[in-house]
Amino acid sequence: MNRPVYLDYNATTPIDPEVVQEMLPFIHGSFGNPSSSYAIGRKNKEAVIKARLQVADLINASPGEIIFTSGGTESNNHAIRGIAFANRDKGKHIITSAIEHPAVIEVCAYLNSHGFEITYVPVDRNGKTDPKDVEDAICPDTVLITIMHANNEVGTIQPIEEIGEIARKHNVAFHTDAAQSVGKIETDVRKLGVDLLTIAGHKLYAPKGMGALYVKKGTKIENLMFGAGQEKGLRPGTENVPYIVALGKACEIAKRDFDKNVKNMSTAKERLFNGLKDKLGDRVMVNGEFSDTLPNTLSVAFEKTEAHALTSLISEELFISTGSACHADSIEISSVLKAMNVERMIAAGTVRISTGKFTTIDEIDRAVDIITHAVKKLY
Repeated sequence: MNRPVYLDYNATTPIDPEVVQEMLPFIHGSFGNPSSSYAIGRKNKEAVIKARLQVADLINASPGEIIFTSGGTESNNHAIRGIAFANRDKGKHIITSAIEHPAVIEVCAYLNSHGFEITYVPVDRNGKTDPKDVEDAICPDTVLITIMHANNEVGTIQPIEEIGEIARKHNVAFHTDAAQSVGKIETDVRKLGVDLLTIAGHKLYAPKGMGALYVKKGTKIENLMFGAGQEKGLRPGTENVPYIVALGKACEIAKRDFDKNVKNMSTAKERLFNGLKDKLGDRVMVNGEFSDTLPNTLSVAFEKTEAHALTSLISEELFISTGSACHADSIEISSVLKAMNVERMIAAGTVRISTGKFTTIDEIDRAVDIITHAVKKLY
């Protein structure tokens, strides 16, 4: 019997076997505290140094600009709150977009309740932010712009380089949540022109509970918590060495295999879309611009097909996500699809299908058959 097909890589990725092998020695034997001076402590410290180099190398940063965190949510919190509170003397205005992840939206809401003003710039029907809207929103009190690199639901890639130029022109700190983009599209902090960038390990074939924050040298940022001097004092606490090692190896692999992985993801995505179009025709409706989204992400709806009914019907054969939340007596459309002004019926029928570096052609063909059969049954 075939195993279920996993096509929800934007939700989380399996841990790469190479990553597992790299971290195992630091689970089974090398347990020393990196701050200790004896041999097993030094070995762990050297492993952390190596991992910092590997993460920095992937995004073209300096090792000293990498802060290890517990994941994307912590990185976003530290970036946004850290900049906001460290620069209160300059102003209390933050600019973000209407389609950010909750790990950004909720932090901004928290800051709003503490006296900060938040401007949410809109997006177009493809989910893209207009840099002009960002520039128009800047005022003398603006201390931070935070715009995601690529959207987690529809995969739309944002014009980060253009926004980075605007931020530099106005001397405003610029953060991007790159949790979904690292390893899928080029993510070079120098080219992007960002001051802070978020990485989430479990989107990159490393374990959950591990991430990193790039903080450009000279950026004024406050601690998220306080303690000893680890991570330059910005993120104190004894380092999670096995997971740091894992993230470092995952970043090394992501750079080494970048072209191969992107080709595999994009080939799978195109085959999936073409297969669905061949079998379902005009019943297939895509959210976002197909050519300007992540190479692995397809946000699609099917005519007269409710997404939760579809995913429920195929749940033992195929794992994908919906674009809405289902409650007892109503369907709550995602904030991303609302911001894109997607018609309610289409939004209620939207599913997100995301391929990965381990996705096979056989899995894609099976997914097409599974979805086609279910849609025809529900139509």
